[in-house]
Amino acid sequence: MAVDASTFTTYAKIGNREDLSDDIFRIDPTETPFFTMCEKTKASSTKHEWQTQALATVDVTNAVLEGDDATTDAVTPTVRLFNRCQISDKVARVSGTQQASDPAGINGDELSYQETLKGLELRRDVEAILLSNQAQTATGSLGIGVARKTASVLSWLASNTEKNHASVGDPATADGAAIRTDQTQRAFTEPLLKSVLAKIWLNGGRPGTIMAGGFNKQAFSMFTGRASPTEDTRAKKITASVDAYESDFGTLKVVANRFIRTALSPSAQGREVLIFQEDMWAIAHMPGRKMLSIVLAKTGDSDRRQMLTEYCLEARNEKSSGIVADLTTA
Repeated sequence: MAVDASTFTTYAKIGNREDLSDDIFRIDPTETPFFTMCEKTKASSTKHEWQTQALATVDVTNAVLEGDDATTDAVTPTVRLFNRCQISDKVARVSGTQQASDPAGINGDELSYQETLKGLELRRDVEAILLSNQAQTATGSLGIGVARKTASVLSWLASNTEKNHASVGDPATADGAAIRTDQTQRAFTEPLLKSVLAKIWLNGGRPGTIMAGGFNKQAFSMFTGRASPTEDTRAKKITASVDAYESDFGTLKVVANRFIRTALSPSAQGREVLIFQEDMWAIAHMPGRKMLSIVLAKTGDSDRRQMLTEYCLEARNEKSSGIVADLTTA
């Protein structure tokens, strides 16, 4: 049926108010499992130091004569390790006119909203940096032109590893001074995981968390050591994911992490599976510089906020943890 020509419709009306929802929808991930897992401690210098202690090698010939004089055993000294504090920031800037406007979907002004977003972005950056393949970098002359960088997880793990080469791949030293060398990728299998868990156990570690990217988390869900998938017909639900792994050396929770190697191309994202003893990893912040907001000076008709953090990774003893490296991601 045709519409009468004199009917006034919305197509002719120019004064209708806009229909703009008062909600803003965001799906970008903000979970930071590694940052959340780590203990938080304090750094009092840009060079943050700590010590590790090892026991003497087991002596299976330890037998002495009855009545013999005691012989002093050699002392095993501590090892002094360090990492550099890195500064990371995000800056929000909003014009005076926008500050005076009435934005939809925001409780408050635009600058406060942007400040919140930059804080979330900064936390994600820190997560990705700590899980990246980055060695520590000291300052140059007076620190001019050279930003300090903290050694990431991958530059510490050298004792309990599975890589796709017999002798190449691990960092040259387990002290944050060198990075891993990537090898040809291969599929993630349960024997690889079991091998690393056995190495950690032999070194005295008690890991409790396994972290994997999305692809290898799905591969993990097919391992035999997982619980069997279940089907609840009444709830019309099938459970096939794995959140815990019963190993020969204890139960470990399995966590998916989106930020493993995200600094590389998408095809390389998540190419490691990491096994952690949680209390052996910490993030040390400089006093008063843990995710702070700084009001920057006005240089014109705008307002600025700098979200800043100064931190370093404290690898308390890398022998407590391990890595399955060089894994396929697709």
